[in-house]
Amino acid sequence: MAKMAADLGELLVPYMPTIRVPRSGDRVFKSECAFSYDSPESEGGLYVCMSTFLGFGREHVERHFRKTGQSVYMHLKRTVKEKATGAAGGAVARRRNGKVFLELNRDFNGDDYECEDEAKLVIFPEHHEIPLPNIEELPALVTIACDAVLNAASPYKKQETLAWEDEIQVSRHARSLRQEGNGVQIPPSGWKCSKCEMRENLWLNLTDGEVHCGKWFCDGTGGNGHALEHYRETNFPLAVRLDSITADGADVYSFDEEEAVLDPYLANHLAHFGIDILQVQKMQNGHTDKEMRLRAREWEVIQESGHKLKPVYGSGYTGVKNLGNSCYLGTIMQVLFSIPQFQRTYVGNLQRIFDYSPLDPTKDFSTQMAKLGHALLSGQHSKPPVKSELIEQVMKEERKVLDWQQQRGVSPRMLKALISKDHPEFSSIRQQDAHEFFLHLLNFVERSSPGSENPSDVFRFLVEERVQCCQSRKVRYSQRLDYCMRLPAPIEAATNKEELIAYETQRREAEENLTPPPVPVRARIPFTACLQAFTEPDNVPDFWSSELQAKSAGVKTCRFASFPEYMVVQIKKFTFGMDWIPKKLDVSIDMPDFLDLSRLRATGLQAGEMELPDLTPPIVIPENSRGNSLNSFLDSSDIDESSVLQLAEMGFPMEACRKAVYYTGNMGAEMAFSWIIAHMEEPDFAEPLAVHSFAEAGPSFPTLSSFMGSQPPEESVAILTSMGFPRHQSIHALKVSNNNLEHALDWIFTHPDYEEESEAASDTADEEVDEGALSGANGHGDASPPPNQERLSPMVRDGPGRYELFAFISHMGSSVKSGHYVCHIKKEGRWIIYNDHKVCLSEKPPKDWGYLYFYHRLSGS
Repeated sequence: MAKMAADLGELLVPYMPTIRVPRSGDRVFKSECAFSYDSPESEGGLYVCMSTFLGFGREHVERHFRKTGQSVYMHLKRTVKEKATGAAGGAVARRRNGKVFLELNRDFNGDDYECEDEAKLVIFPEHHEIPLPNIEELPALVTIACDAVLNAASPYKKQETLAWEDEIQVSRHARSLRQEGNGVQIPPSGWKCSKCEMRENLWLNLTDGEVHCGKWFCDGTGGNGHALEHYRETNFPLAVRLDSITADGADVYSFDEEEAVLDPYLANHLAHFGIDILQVQKMQNGHTDKEMRLRAREWEVIQESGHKLKPVYGSGYTGVKNLGNSCYLGTIMQVLFSIPQFQRTYVGNLQRIFDYSPLDPTKDFSTQMAKLGHALLSGQHSKPPVKSELIEQVMKEERKVLDWQQQRGVSPRMLKALISKDHPEFSSIRQQDAHEFFLHLLNFVERSSPGSENPSDVFRFLVEERVQCCQSRKVRYSQRLDYCMRLPAPIEAATNKEELIAYETQRREAEENLTPPPVPVRARIPFTACLQAFTEPDNVPDFWSSELQAKSAGVKTCRFASFPEYMVVQIKKFTFGMDWIPKKLDVSIDMPDFLDLSRLRATGLQAGEMELPDLTPPIVIPENSRGNSLNSFLDSSDIDESSVLQLAEMGFPMEACRKAVYYTGNMGAEMAFSWIIAHMEEPDFAEPLAVHSFAEAGPSFPTLSSFMGSQPPEESVAILTSMGFPRHQSIHALKVSNNNLEHALDWIFTHPDYEEESEAASDTADEEVDEGALSGANGHGDASPPPNQERLSPMVRDGPGRYELFAFISHMGSSVKSGHYVCHIKKEGRWIIYNDHKVCLSEKPPKDWGYLYFYHRLSGS
């Protein structure tokens, strides 16, 4: 055997230049495949490239070998076994070759399972195997590299640890918890376990007041597990860690749910045993208690906690594991991959995407989307238990075994890391707005779909904005792109006003008298009232009337110039109070299953309406610059001097730096640097910045009549063309980015080969958009495949405005920066609830408590 190992060690010599030792900053992917969710626990284990440190499942490692020629991989395999009956408590992973190299998986209970880890080097294509560790037979460099890989932390470990601490949900036992009247009173100190005298890691059972120690951990800390034993004897589900109790809350654990939970009634539960510190806090601030009671009810309704939900398995019924306040991502992904266009783009083209992926597929958006889509739709990660497992489960009465094996869900760590990179909010472990993430994700979809099918087309539509000068009564029509219908929630239209008024009166009295607050009341608002509020005119701040040549009062109304295939409706629940503190409107809206928006179709300029003149507001020239039309310099306060200095430190002339910052709209040194590179060969590169007066600007400031209503602002076009980009490319980039200058620049850099026949062709396309919109508005447009859908441009499709609800996302919590998201999706005629990794049949979908609603166009309309 030693000789065979030595021979295999010699086989490594030709591959020594390709074997690297991980350096500081290298990411070692030893827990997840780049193309699938295979891990060391999978049947085929995981192969880690010893050059790139990317991980690959058995199905995908051959592809990486063929593409890169890299032959040496470390194969990692973990075997999870159920402990033998009667084994002592405690979660100690079985050690193989003296080393446990993988993080413990949180998907199973360490008290019930043990792990066996195995590592070996594999040389492709012959599949020669060298067991590890094998210090005597391997070259020193290989031994060092293997040891470094085995000891490397997961690239997500720090983020997951923090996220795990933040993840918490309301216990289903909190509301109806029974507490025994045995007279137990807990002193403020001197606690010890009633079975073993241990004085640390102590847990108070909230039913009978018994104090016991917690379970023993792998690192030698913890207790003897007497709290868990007490639960198994009594079935009393909730316990609170005594040394965690403060006026702000405490750590609560549910033995039945096997996770840390939130108990909104914790103050009352602790007061039952003489612990009144939270009770005092409640009496000082009744509003806090009201909020917790309101949220507890919200969590119960949205998660359908009062129902015994039946799990579902198979294709399309795979959950997404919560990575720590990442439920906003999971719910959006579940909805998107229930849409055929997203399925076709990413899952239908899976092999092509994988075959043409870059050398580092963890950084490729299409690859990671295809990876997640295939996992959600294949059913490989959502297999129903077989009959023998069910029988064994009932006999052993160990429900967690079944949960771990069948409904673990997938963890989209790579995708989250990719799309949240450099984003200050999405890269954190804080809760985020699902609507904001939806738009952020669509931006990635847009940028990754050049010259191919863009699935985000199904959400895009044209909005017609009608602005009217209140004094002259003249109007202006324009169009913009959008992806979501934002629906107000007018509290004043609530149908239970008397109930709300009575509740508010009782709440104030409770605060004054220091008595418990009343049961919270939620405003019930008709959907028709929300739709009416959407159609009402809005005031236009700082409106400049081209008819009056002055600022005046103006109002704006919006209608649909086109209807998308999928309509997303956002209920505007999140707002700011008078104190600028974000808050959530607690409303219930009777959202319809069938939605007809046909009457909101845009009509364009009507008979009898007079248009506002096509004039732009005058450009205000600083006082000290007037009188010098040829060299009107900007005041220093108009330019970001910090960006100017950054560029000047690179060695560029000061005046050139000032021009670069000015012509890129003060959008930072990076964009200004791009302008410098594009213009540094021009003869006036270092000449002082000059801004011409409005009267002398002439053709440099064209009026609105020079372009159609959907044309991007000329100022934005001028900024991009001044950076050296062709005019037609600049216009197209602004259109696809909804006139966002920064996103337009990103689009140009990611589409360097974009070409168009001529600028005139672009103008013709613009005319076709407007003609198509008007034609669609009058119902006379010619339909093209698919049926009942008219393509207005390469970016916008149109069709009838009749829809059916197929999904909605609900939010639980007091703010968009906290709480939890759950989604319901209608599949095969039945509603399914997706709550992180748990996927079940919905018994009572809370359609009136949602935040984001997804409608699809009726096929027969």
